Amino acid sequence: MSVNDRTEDALNNKVKNVMTSRSKWHVPASIVSKRTVNPIRETVFNMRAKPNPDKELISLALGDPTIFGNFKIHESCIDAVIKQLQSYKANGYLPAFGCEEARKALAKKFSTEDAPLTIRDIVLGSGASDALNLAIGALCNEDQNILLPRPGFSIYQTISQSKGIECRYYNLLPDRNWEIDLDQLVTLIDDKTACILINNPSNPCGSNFSRQHLESIIQVCETYKLVIIADEIYEDMVFGSTKFYPIASLTKSVPILKVSGLAKRFLVPGWRVGWVFIYDQNGILDEIRDALLSLSNIILGANSLIQHSIPNIIFNTPDEFYQDTINQFERSASVSASVLSEIRGLHVIVPQGAMYMMIGINIEEFKGIKDDVEFAAKLLEEESVMCLPGQTIFIKLVRITLIPPTEKLKEACDRIREF
Repeated sequence: MSVNDRTEDALNNKVKNVMTSRSKWHVPASIVSKRTVNPIRETVFNMRAKPNPDKELISLALGDPTIFGNFKIHESCIDAVIKQLQSYKANGYLPAFGCEEARKALAKKFSTEDAPLTIRDIVLGSGASDALNLAIGALCNEDQNILLPRPGFSIYQTISQSKGIECRYYNLLPDRNWEIDLDQLVTLIDDKTACILINNPSNPCGSNFSRQHLESIIQVCETYKLVIIADEIYEDMVFGSTKFYPIASLTKSVPILKVSGLAKRFLVPGWRVGWVFIYDQNGILDEIRDALLSLSNIILGANSLIQHSIPNIIFNTPDEFYQDTINQFERSASVSASVLSEIRGLHVIVPQGAMYMMIGINIEEFKGIKDDVEFAAKLLEEESVMCLPGQTIFIKLVRITLIPPTEKLKEACDRIREF
């Protein structure tokens, strides 16, 4: 048999084997898709309980400030977008890592003497969630682990587990304004720990770390050479005389990837523009800088119209707009706490910022209810009030948002009392 004949026979056999193995349709979902789960979305949208048809539904579950219409974007932001629409110059593709004028404006706005930024230190993403995806993807490999807060925003887990990264949870202490249990945190660190993610101010806790506590966190990260991903999407959204400290302003030695965006501060979560700031004064993250640029090519950038609008948005929106927003949330926190703290079986942990409140449940006080999920389900069925079960954020409490108008929020709290 000639070489050509043997080659032809081998090819025919291969074709037969392929045809045999593919004789029936079989299209399984990918491994990545199967390990990608968002606990909050799964719980809220798939809750089997139905609202009481005799009562209007009041949702205290999702952190979208646009739901009730009481938090409105400032007119200067609208004008900024209209200007770009009318220019016909903001409709095309941009560099995947963000347009130059947006990054230049962000560097100018947020750079400080203690935490300097240049245009090359900024990568834009499609919302802060995409910025988180970029940061985690740049720092972590499949065989490594990441340290995440408990309770914490569930998308950290969603992103990490989808990439095959092990999630290890450090505890936040409710009796200490949700500070990190640093002793327990240290026990989680090993040679496969890629980084730690810190969310301050916190979703879901509504907490704001003191300068002293942030410095203690930095000391741990310096000792163990841990890079910090700092989710500061709620930056400056703190109540009363409380002060927010960007963690990058407190260290020159520990490298930090800060994640933030337009969504919460400007009340436009649907505009889908977030960013990663690279704070690295010692050249530790040179490879990570390149990694962020490479990974940005997967999505090919954030909304071009909004990117071009960023300079006008961040420089023309008056400080009074931010303060009015914070004042509304602070009033809502006060109203909620005044009603809910009087209810036997509930323990209100008064927030220091952001747009959330955590509520502890003494299950023994509630007949026929076994846990936070059942509490939320029965509350929805009887009173048409939806809150978020804590199991979705890795703790057995419930979270409510402070987003509804004051009267609507008070009504929801009164219904919880009635329940």
